[in-house]
Amino acid sequence: MQVAKWGNSLAIRLPTRLVRELGLKEGDDVDVHSDAQGLAIARHQRSEEVLASLRQFRGRLSQNQRLSRDAAHER
Repeated sequence: MQVAKWGNSLAIRLPTRLVRELGLKEGDDVDVHSDAQGLAIARHQRSEEVLASLRQFRGRLSQNQRLSRDAAHER
């Protein structure tokens, strides 16, 4: 991949194979960070994906998964 000027920024074009592998679409938000192996790219969940996963959750949390308001406010 080649780094190119895009306005006042720099940009890279992603190969089709990577776009398909990550399930990217135009307008998606991604995180790009470096680690020991190089660059890592992660796609943020789309709002419709978040809503779909929330709709699937109709049950109650088990006792060990319940959230404590007191624990959340501890400092």
